[in-house]
Amino acid sequence: MVTLAAGLIATSSFAEIDWGTLAVLALLFLVCDSAPARLNLARARVSLSFAASLASVVLLGPVGAALVGFCAVITGQRIFAPVKRVFNGAQFALSGFTAGTVFQLLGGDRFHPEQIRWVENVIGPFLGALVTFVLVNLTLTAGVLLLSRQAAPRELLHESGQLAVGCLGYGMVGLLIAGLWPRIGPFAAVLVLLPLLIARWAMDQAYVQQQAHAATLAALCQAVETKDFYTRGHSERVSRGSVMIAQEIGMRPDRVEAIRYAGMLHDVGKLGVPTKVLQKNGPMTEEEFAAIQLHPMRGLEIVREIGFLDEALAGIMHHHEKMNGRGYPMGLAGDEIPEFARVIAVADAFDSMTSTRSYRAARSVDEAVAELRRCMGDHFDPVIVEAFLRALERTPWEPPGPVVLPDDDVVETTQQDHDDPSTPLRVAGDEVRR
Repeated sequence: MVTLAAGLIATSSFAEIDWGTLAVLALLFLVCDSAPARLNLARARVSLSFAASLASVVLLGPVGAALVGFCAVITGQRIFAPVKRVFNGAQFALSGFTAGTVFQLLGGDRFHPEQIRWVENVIGPFLGALVTFVLVNLTLTAGVLLLSRQAAPRELLHESGQLAVGCLGYGMVGLLIAGLWPRIGPFAAVLVLLPLLIARWAMDQAYVQQQAHAATLAALCQAVETKDFYTRGHSERVSRGSVMIAQEIGMRPDRVEAIRYAGMLHDVGKLGVPTKVLQKNGPMTEEEFAAIQLHPMRGLEIVREIGFLDEALAGIMHHHEKMNGRGYPMGLAGDEIPEFARVIAVADAFDSMTSTRSYRAARSVDEAVAELRRCMGDHFDPVIVEAFLRALERTPWEPPGPVVLPDDDVVETTQQDHDDPSTPLRVAGDEVRR
């Protein structure tokens, strides 16, 4: 890719390049590329330099856009990652050259900013160039990540869709720069820089808020897991398993994010269950079993005012319902059970079975899979179980390691696990309760 970009630039004619305009746009590109906007996605940032690149497509043509993009090799970020800088320079150069070519093919070069009604005439070619630029840019990035096995295809598709929105937004500013250029010249770059930086600040605030949300959820999970030393990490693993299922059945990205939260908080209602009930070794009384059954409702009461959870609340409330209608807290059956709850139920049971507990060693993945299959249709939704098993084939499950208890006298452990379908709860004077 680097060779291709260098070859395109080396074999092109520079006769029609306005070097003054190129210098200003290149400087704007470097300033913007050195301060990318952070997104709520792993490894994902949106560069404000899209605006400078798209402006160069209109003002300088394919070759000029390639030269501006190639400036990424000397950007202020990735100082100690020369390979990434070279890759980004080649990527932006190819994106700019391709977008400039599309802009010309669509007739955009027949119009000039000084003409009346210029924007109306050029908006079509510019949009074509913008979409081409973003498509080439994200495709090249995704291709490298796939080849290096740093991300799975589904994950990349999800992240690329969200990245495209930010890229298209910043790219549209390029048309504004090009339109202002004939009237105020290089000052157009300065004039547009302020709103670009404000937009970056706004996106950064959204990122900071999201991190605060994540910290809040992590604190709640930690509070829950202090009730039982053996369940440390359980909430995070259930969240991960729920996301695997959600992606496998094709949930929208916003619902995948919501079910991630639901998986993390599914057991938050344990905070409302007396510790002596969770730690009881032996059959429970009816009152104690009722306290266990009420923990999903307690969880809903604790987190219902957290506005960003949305659909996650239904998953927290109903993740112990069963397909046969014998679950709790409301005895829902079949499709009456919210989809989020059916997903969490499978991930919850699987992690419980493959984790060490105070009363038994961890079961193997094969044993847990066999138990899920045995309970299909009766306890779990068969569609959800099959989706989870398909996901496991691509992403092997990594159960937690053996538990090593700390050398103190304050370790709290649960003696019966309501999440484990293979080890039913024992209730005094009655049969075991699943």
